[in-house]
Amino acid sequence: MFNSQAPAPGDLPSSKQLVKSTVIAAAAAAVILVTIVLPSEYGIDPTGTGSVLGLTEMGEIKTQLAEEAEDDRQKAQEVKSPAATSGTVPQQGSSLMDRLFRELVAGTAHAQEMRQDKMSVTLKPGEATEIKLTMSKGAKATYVWTAEGGVVNFDMHADGDGGETTSYEKGRATPTESGEMEAAFDGKHGWFWRNRTAADVTIILKTSGAYSDIKKVM
Repeated sequence: MFNSQAPAPGDLPSSKQLVKSTVIAAAAAAVILVTIVLPSEYGIDPTGTGSVLGLTEMGEIKTQLAEEAEDDRQKAQEVKSPAATSGTVPQQGSSLMDRLFRELVAGTAHAQEMRQDKMSVTLKPGEATEIKLTMSKGAKATYVWTAEGGVVNFDMHADGDGGETTSYEKGRATPTESGEMEAAFDGKHGWFWRNRTAADVTIILKTSGAYSDIKKVM
């Protein structure tokens, strides 16, 4: 057997060296925060490095799409809220029975109806729209959408039955997109598009997979 020997005191870093290393690490982290994280995530570029690297535009896209999606969700909630106070009593029993049937009888996401759909929406300059699929957790749907006549900003996201929210993908000035979406939870999963060009743009969406409904929600 070999006995490991304790290092000599001279081999250990001094307190001064440890402080110096800590300061260098903190300075490096600050540089990364200012030059990479802030521009790419929030569009904040105090040094100008983010613009050179193309990170600032990425952050501006994320910030803009998040603000637009939040504004439209709030508007949708404001439109729905008067109905809640108009004296109409929601059919909670029916909704509960539907959910019990889906969870206990239909079981997993694979029990959902396999279907195919095609929808199209024309957006004037500045207009937005949103199309959602009703999906169970783990269900999958393939999709392809095209912006005929121009490009659009988009946010592929979801709103859960239990209040969950998530964003799958975002983009700016995009002419087309395709792929497969897997539901992170039970709820509405789909796309928000906004036309920021000066001409009309028609969104053509084709979907195929395990979802029970497809609906234009705005």
